[in-house]
Amino acid sequence: MIHEILPVGMLGCNCSVLGDEISREAIVIDPGDDISKITEILTRNGLTAKMIVITHAHIDHIGGAAKLRALTGAPVYMHQADSMLSDLLDVQAGWLGMETPENPGIDTPVREGDILKAGTVEAHVLHTPGHTPGSISLYLPLESKVIAGDTLFRGNVGRTDLPGGDSGQIQRSIREKLYTLPDSTIVVPGHGGNTVIGYEKLNNPVVRGV
Repeated sequence: MIHEILPVGMLGCNCSVLGDEISREAIVIDPGDDISKITEILTRNGLTAKMIVITHAHIDHIGGAAKLRALTGAPVYMHQADSMLSDLLDVQAGWLGMETPENPGIDTPVREGDILKAGTVEAHVLHTPGHTPGSISLYLPLESKVIAGDTLFRGNVGRTDLPGGDSGQIQRSIREKLYTLPDSTIVVPGHGGNTVIGYEKLNNPVVRGV
């Protein structure tokens, strides 16, 4: 599997491009901005975007989705519970002092247990609310990776002081969904460097797994 991670936008959101080396189909996750750089990755690897997946509807993760869909024709997948946040992109843009991007809406709603496929790439949807009501993580069992959005970071968890955030809920999501994955699972967070489930269970000061 091809997996390129590109920090995009002013907040450095980690956009992931997952590509199948045989079918050349791709999943683009969290295209918050810098769409020309994302399409360059697709072109360089000979990939065609099959779907655009949003882990949650904060502007730094969803801001470029409508533009990428217009360029590629790939539908937008997101959890329905975050629709209220995508409907407030103008408010979110005001917080950051930036232009309001187009709200892409949801072409295909996702839910717990869905399996998103691009060729041999399989991404299992885990509903991990807390950072936002509709936050999802994507578990790639064949690669032993989980793309965690802003739910879990190295040594920290996603903030819960924004609209829709819930500190008790994010702790339950981490303990019941992410910490039950194999300890060797690599965590690709929404910002910053990767970590590993086993390390976080032992060392994360916010949510201990043991």
